[in-house]
Parts: sequence; C-alpha cells; structure tokens
Amino acid sequence: MPGGKERALRGRIRSVNSTKKITKAMELIAASRIVKAVGRIGGARTYFREVSELTRELLVTLPSYRPPLTKTSTGTTVLILVTSDRGLCGGYNSSVIRAYEEQTRTTEGPIELVSIGRRIESYLHFRGIESKVHINGVTHLPTLDQAYAIMGPIMKRVDAGEVARVVVISNRFYSLGVQRLEETTLVPVDTSSVVETGDDAVEHFDFEAEPSLEAVVDSALHQLIVAEFFGLLLEASAAEHAARQRAMKNATDNATELVKGLTRAMNRVRQDAITTEITEIVGGAEALAQGDHAMSGDER
Repeated sequence: MPGGKERALRGRIRSVNSTKKITKAMELIAASRIVKAVGRIGGARTYFREVSELTRELLVTLPSYRPPLTKTSTGTTVLILVTSDRGLCGGYNSSVIRAYEEQTRTTEGPIELVSIGRRIESYLHFRGIESKVHINGVTHLPTLDQAYAIMGPIMKRVDAGEVARVVVISNRFYSLGVQRLEETTLVPVDTSSVVETGDDAVEHFDFEAEPSLEAVVDSALHQLIVAEFFGLLLEASAAEHAARQRAMKNATDNATELVKGLTRAMNRVRQDAITTEITEIVGGAEALAQGDHAMSGDER
C-alpha cells in the first residue's frame, strides 16, 4: 500500500511539473507580446494626438458651429463590448461582463450590442442575448483597418440619426501592474478635451475648404472617433496580454507550491514505508531469536 501511494504521488508531481512548464511558457510569451503592444499604443497615441490637434484648430475657427456628433440626444445606445478570443487571463473578461450587466440596468432606451471576442460571444449565446454584430480575431493584434470596419457601419447609423450614443466597455492599459476597466463614450464627442480657449490658436490657421469648413469639421470628428476607438482596441490588447502574463505567473507559482507539498507528502510516505520495513525486520529478527532460544531450552 505505501509503495502504491508513493507511485501515485510521483505521477501527480510529474503531471504538475508538465503543467508548470506550459504556464511558464505562456507567461513568457505574454510578456514578449506586451512589449510589442505597448509600442503600438505609443504610435496610435501620436496619431490620435495629431487628429485631435487638427480637430481642435478646426473647431476654434468655427465657434458658433455645433457639429451633430457633439449633440446629446435620446435614442438607441450601441454598446461595444471588448473581450478576448482566448481564456486564461484572470478576471479580464468577467469584468467586462459585469460592467455590461450594470450598464443594461442604468441605460435608458434601447440598447444594441456589438461584441468583440469569443468570450463575450459565448456569454451572450449562453444567456440567449441577441448581439447586433459578432467580431472575432481582433483583440490579439488590432489594426486600423479593423477599427474602420467596425466603426464604419455604426457611424453611418449615427449620421442617419438611428443611434444616439456609442459606448465602449473595455480594459485600459496604464502599466504592467495597472489595468482598469473603463466605459468610454465615443458619441456624442466631448469637445472639451480637444478645444482650447483663446485666439492665439487660430492666428496661424487661415484657409478655405471645399465643400465647406463645416463638412471638414464633421469629417475630422469622424476620424477622431475612429482613432480613439483604435487606441481602445490596442489598449485592450495590451491589457489582455498583461492579465494573461499575471495569471500564468500565479499559476506557475501555485504549481511550484503544489509540487513542494506533494514532495513532502511523498517523503513522508517513503519514510513511513522505510519505518515499516525496519519494524518488520526487527520484529522478524526478534521472533527468530526467540525461536532459537526455545529450541535450545528443549534440547536441555
């Protein structure tokens, strides 16, 4: 029996060590992808900053113009839920699901869903919730073309007056140790973040536009929305890799502790088996000695 238990423990130790190798490899892969994702975020922020600056200068040249994309109205809200295509990333996906459930309780008016990632698609299918659009294969390595493909149909509906608000629920990347779930409103556009007060901003900006300056402003706002959405996709991708790297590190550490515990248990079983064998040997020797003593007495 002790030998069989020792063999079982050895088998469990081998199994845990094999799993530990996998989680360690996944941790290293996620760490390398974080570096690339952070680099892409830096480039996207530069693009967003340039588009934001252009939009600011356009808006301050038309102080009396109120673009349609900046007006608050009532109507349909489009919720864009950004999750991962794969699991093993801790609470990354569950936080988006909780935020979505809270949003449905507080949002007035009809809601349409655009789900990005297989995890939110599986959740909605399991709950029997209809999603306007399902999109997979984006969060691993988002591109600007994908951002245009997702936001293009939505912006057409916004321009047609069919959609009043566009809200993105996603995880934002701040650092390797800090990722936060945030709800970002893309429509209506908050111009307070792009408009500066003062006349010095327009002294060097004098031009004519075709078909009109208002049309150029509207186009710039469309570009600004897509640029911000692209940045959100990149940050969600980086946050996913960071969450997976942290989850795999915790799994590797837990596997290490589990192997230590199993090794101690196996050593105890081995010691018990050795003690039992020694006890049996001593007992047998004593029995033999007593038998020899009895035979000597009978001969006398």
